[in-house]
Amino acid sequence: MNTAGHSEATARRGLELTPFRGLRYDPDRVGSLASVTSPPYDVVVRPDGVHHLQSADPHNIVRLILPEAGTPSARTEQAADTLRRWLDEGILTADPEPGLYVYEQRDGNGMIQRGVIGALRVSDPEEGVVLPHEDIMPPVVADRAALMRATRANLEPLLLTYRGNGTAAEVVERTAQRPPLLATTTEDGFQHRLWSVTEPADMSLIQSELAHHQALIADGHHRWATYRRLRAEHPSPSPWDHGLVLLVDTARYPLRVRAIHRLLHGLPVADALSAVDGLFRVRRLDAPLAEALEVLADASCAGNAFLLAGDGAFHLLDRPDPGLLARTIPADRPAAWRSLDATVLHATLLDHVWHIPEDSPAHIAYIHDTAATVAKAERDGGTAVLMHPVREEVVRELARQGVTMPRKSTSFGPKPASGLVLRALEI
Repeated sequence: MNTAGHSEATARRGLELTPFRGLRYDPDRVGSLASVTSPPYDVVVRPDGVHHLQSADPHNIVRLILPEAGTPSARTEQAADTLRRWLDEGILTADPEPGLYVYEQRDGNGMIQRGVIGALRVSDPEEGVVLPHEDIMPPVVADRAALMRATRANLEPLLLTYRGNGTAAEVVERTAQRPPLLATTTEDGFQHRLWSVTEPADMSLIQSELAHHQALIADGHHRWATYRRLRAEHPSPSPWDHGLVLLVDTARYPLRVRAIHRLLHGLPVADALSAVDGLFRVRRLDAPLAEALEVLADASCAGNAFLLAGDGAFHLLDRPDPGLLARTIPADRPAAWRSLDATVLHATLLDHVWHIPEDSPAHIAYIHDTAATVAKAERDGGTAVLMHPVREEVVRELARQGVTMPRKSTSFGPKPASGLVLRALEI
């Protein structure tokens, strides 16, 4: 897939964002809006984070996005029953008219992000309209699909980015001057505000600009793949032709890119280090986490580098043996892909050296929080593999070439909080 092909496809049919009647918590029926929100389902550290969120409020959105029960079918049934009950009790109510939603996040350091939430037409990668940049894990898609089928809802928006020309941004900025539908500050210090856009002229301005653009999936590859699967299961036209997204114009509001770390269950650090002896340079760092991450950042400038943790210290792996890389990394991929840390981790270390299946939750977990990854490795006797983030330009260029990165290679943010607005397919 080439860039020219993408441009032609986008010119024919670009991003198609449609209004919907948002499903939102009634603030009079819950403890606080902050207490019912959650990070996206794949950011919550399980089970610790799930239990923390459940105890924050009996109506926390985590009970829908990460239901707890003995079997997969029981979990999805529980989520569907919970959603029905909350609708019947008025915990969640639908807005009176369809609209798009302007969503804003701020942190305490001057960062501000604004974007538009709506129901986006689901498209296939060959159309070049929505560009994935990471591989996916089929079991995760199957899990999310079962949850969406049972609840008949898009429970949380995925995050897409595009490079706008300012038309939609003008509506977004103007809308953000009005009093919001909701405003809350979550325990991480982020302030969240939400507005509805229901004026036909304003919605048309946003839709007209998006119709000439393509988007990069910043966060939510598995949910986008789920949207595509569910659309294929239902004859068109149907509500499944669209999926809930947040679109952020990164020409106006650049995203941050962070790494996603790995926790290897059942592999003690000593065994991990023994297996790489002679294949990577290994240096022990008796330093705090922040310092160790600085050393990792410096080493990453010169080539592939990783930090191992879990035994009370940090161990820097760098300077992999060129012969090892030549034997283990597919030669038929672009050079930018072959040199990625995530490629070397998956193709060389996980597959060849440590023999760990990358899609088995029993063997590996993917965790966004650095300190939490280290703490869990130390507590469980496993190995934390800490990564250095990839630059956004590399991600975008590979996506434009139609090349997907190894799964869980990047973490774009800030991510939208789950629980502020949902989409029920039959409302």
